[in-house]
Amino acid sequence: MIEVCGLTKRYGEVLAVDGLTFTVRPGEVTGFLGPNGAGKSSTMRMILGLDAPTSGTATIGGRPAAAHPVPLKAVGALLDAGAVLPGRSARHHLLALAAGNGLPRSRVRAVLEEVGLADVARRPAGTYSLGMLQRLGIAAALLGDPPVLVFDEPLNGLDPEGILWIRGLMRRAAAEGRAVLMSSHLMSEIELTADHLVIVGRGRLVADTGMADFIAAHSGREVLVRSPQAAEFGRRLAAAGAVVRDGDGGDADAMVVSGFGADEIGALAAAGGVELHQLTPRHTSLERAFMDLTRDSVEYPSGTEAA
Repeated sequence: MIEVCGLTKRYGEVLAVDGLTFTVRPGEVTGFLGPNGAGKSSTMRMILGLDAPTSGTATIGGRPAAAHPVPLKAVGALLDAGAVLPGRSARHHLLALAAGNGLPRSRVRAVLEEVGLADVARRPAGTYSLGMLQRLGIAAALLGDPPVLVFDEPLNGLDPEGILWIRGLMRRAAAEGRAVLMSSHLMSEIELTADHLVIVGRGRLVADTGMADFIAAHSGREVLVRSPQAAEFGRRLAAAGAVVRDGDGGDADAMVVSGFGADEIGALAAAGGVELHQLTPRHTSLERAFMDLTRDSVEYPSGTEAA
């Protein structure tokens, strides 16, 4: 697993990471979220031993990343898909990494097949699209078959098929017992992929919780109600203390009710002989909950957000 304890990083007067403590557990995909400038990349670099912390520790499998004798067997990472010599082929790039880590050449063939680059492996990396470079970076991360994977924005440049593929790859990795840390600004994909969330803002820990628990904790009670007696029933609900507004799309039979749960609304309808055609609880998305939670941590808020 990855264990971060009191991790702090200063760049001169700038406090980029401020006493972070969290754990990335095996068997889970952990989504690492935060606004721009929140300290995510600095934290990942310290976890991987690329930057030294000002204080605190970050360990992989109980020891710092640099203390592992064969780094690629301990952790695979994708931080910058463009970090490859443009004139070198994907195959030779991976062969060099394998040789430097004492890995068999057969692993190069295996990961090229895994990421779908086997047919273009002899082409110079400089001719690759951004999506292909992302796949090459993921191939490098998988090369040592490590128990820990760290991905910073792995979905950049991927088409819908590629996004579906990386989602499946991460879920399989977690199912195999690996610890996966994934940073992304694509909230919908984090919501579909991650089991656990670590959210940071201005270098500090904002939330460390399960995905379902986070969404439930930040969801208001909101229910979509459809009834041919919507106007009359809406007035009755409002008189009982609910907040009622028109439904989406201008449907005269629809309304959105907050403050009451679906069971309470259903009971009131039954007591009043109201015919219901739909009674659907609506849950806040990860994106909405994240925006609400980190509103005060946004480095450059837009006019709308600042208001």
